[in-house]
Amino acid sequence: MRNKTNFLLGCVLLCSASLLYLGMNGIDCPRKSHRHRWMELNMASGNQSVPLTEHLPEDTPLIFIGGFPRSGTTLTRVMLDAHNAVRCGEETRVIPRLLAMRATWSRSVKERIRLDEAGVTDQVLDAAVRAFLLEVIVGHGEPAPRLCNKDPFALKSLSYLARIFPKAKFVLMLRDGRATVHSMISRKVTISGFDLTSYRDCLTKWSSALETMFSQCQAAGEARCLPVRYEQLVLHPEQEMRQLLHFLELQWDSAVLHHEELIGKAGGVSLSRVERSTDQVMKPVNTEALSKWVGNIPPDVINDMAEIAPMLARLGYDPHANPPDYTKLEPLASPFNHLQKEKTAAASLHPS
Repeated sequence: MRNKTNFLLGCVLLCSASLLYLGMNGIDCPRKSHRHRWMELNMASGNQSVPLTEHLPEDTPLIFIGGFPRSGTTLTRVMLDAHNAVRCGEETRVIPRLLAMRATWSRSVKERIRLDEAGVTDQVLDAAVRAFLLEVIVGHGEPAPRLCNKDPFALKSLSYLARIFPKAKFVLMLRDGRATVHSMISRKVTISGFDLTSYRDCLTKWSSALETMFSQCQAAGEARCLPVRYEQLVLHPEQEMRQLLHFLELQWDSAVLHHEELIGKAGGVSLSRVERSTDQVMKPVNTEALSKWVGNIPPDVINDMAEIAPMLARLGYDPHANPPDYTKLEPLASPFNHLQKEKTAAASLHPS
């Protein structure tokens, strides 16, 4: 009997000690999700069962940053992340994949017929894609008044995004394709379909991808899509960021010029441990990478550069200069001028 009493007394003492310890150290409640906190901040609601689409209509002014990988998309997003009203966060990776899948369904006539027969119309799909994107963008980072997404290849679907989010704005990062491809190859940044042993292959595919994104940016119009040259951003950061914030209808915040001071701080800049650009954007804005490509591209590719990568000239980069004078880049080609050049070239090849 005495042993049983001692055992029970021991249990009581152990439980009391445990409760006392937990009380002294505090018992944290489970952290609220980013989604929950965003709804509390923006909607005075913490009801997570309510669909975001009820609070975030299709005219939500989202910001999408994109372009070819290694073109300054990460630098731009961390500079914007330093703004007190903006949150971009790390790449989601799932958003461009979903957009690519949606594009595949639209391109296949057979698939569209099957979907229509099942009642899965374009309207149904667009509503589902919009809801998915909102959940990911809201849920993967801290809440903020303006939400932003940075997934480079998402802008291959810029026209579609502009349609399902009619008030969204797009930032298309541009960079000399030779520098972009050299960075990709030297840092072993793998992209599906690109041969990292071949500058010729990578530059050809860079030019094709940029044509797709740049054409859609121009079609969206200057009120919806702003091309930003990486070279100008690092050479003239305040000038470029003032222009960018004006385009996004945001107040000037000098913190965008010192993003490195806000890395890892609450409400500041969050970095991914697995993104290849993380080690570079931990530094202040600098011009170290502007001409690293010079002397690394094979001579035969250099000689054929204008034919291999015609988008260089269209984006204002001299394909024959190694390197160009980045302080004196040509203006970006307008859609009208580009079409006129194509018509003139065609006429000269096929005179009447």
